Amino acid sequence: MAKLNMLPQLLSSYFTRYIPERSGYSENTIKAYRDTFILLFRYQESVVNKSYMKLSFEVLNQYYVGNFLKWLEVNNHAAATSINQRLAGIHSFCRYVISEAPEYMEPCIGILAIKMKKVPVKPMTYLSVDAIRFLLNMPKTKCKCGRRDLALLTLLYDSGARVQEIADLTFGNIRDKKPATVMLKGKGNKTRIVPLMSQTLEILLAYMNDCNSAKIALTNPLFFNRQGNRLTRAGISYVIAKYVNLARDRSPELFPDPAVTPHTFRHSKAMHLLEGGVNLIYIRDFLGHESIVTTEIYAKTNPEIKRKAIENASPKILPEERYSIEQKQDLMSWLKNLV
Repeated sequence: MAKLNMLPQLLSSYFTRYIPERSGYSENTIKAYRDTFILLFRYQESVVNKSYMKLSFEVLNQYYVGNFLKWLEVNNHAAATSINQRLAGIHSFCRYVISEAPEYMEPCIGILAIKMKKVPVKPMTYLSVDAIRFLLNMPKTKCKCGRRDLALLTLLYDSGARVQEIADLTFGNIRDKKPATVMLKGKGNKTRIVPLMSQTLEILLAYMNDCNSAKIALTNPLFFNRQGNRLTRAGISYVIAKYVNLARDRSPELFPDPAVTPHTFRHSKAMHLLEGGVNLIYIRDFLGHESIVTTEIYAKTNPEIKRKAIENASPKILPEERYSIEQKQDLMSWLKNLV
């Protein structure tokens, strides 16, 4: 009697029960993990030349997954970050299998031993306060489209939100009374409430009045296109690129980096808070980071923060000056004559 292949059943329960109910993964992460197994099935049929229904734990092992990742890199020209994302999806499934079906622990442990590829660390890009101010002057606020774009750019910066958090916003997520706040849903479906500047509220109110918010349900998307559909990540990126290109043409010295992405606004807000003396703990909560270690990258990246820290520490460490002005002049003369 043939042994029952449990992989399809476990995979089905992983995606239908575990991920939606217990994992806390975001919608984007779920889609990425789903696409990982679609690619795995495609590899099984096009490279292994066997039906994906025949894929079992007798086949799915460390060697098999290693070849699959190599195939992604060579044939699909996948970047290291993309390969790591696929491996993360497989790792997540293996951890689930170990908890639900320990008899398959051996192949799963082998797969979990596969390490992520090293990804070169890209320098963090952020805009200066002057650049942000200049950029926010680009939208023409005499038209509705310009007021929407100004509200989008201002909220993106002032809230320090991720682009998906902005795309997911509804009218009900904005508290339009002082003190103004926005409720953001971040990674793992965790929500946080972020305070907004009074100027941001005024800009949002002008935009919301254009939308005739009295007739709009609180569950409707806050930012939408001409067809009334929710503005997507790509749509938000398009709006940003439009005004960045316009601003760069007028003042190129303020925009030295070739690309300004939605995440650049998040980095810029964090840097400006740090430069303003806000404690890293508060910035961590503001950005919705799990760990302060993630937030510390801003302090490590900003040379001005490093300089101030060094200056503050130096008087406590360096010995007091031993030479008078006259002695220094004599010393300099001696060195010049020596050389």
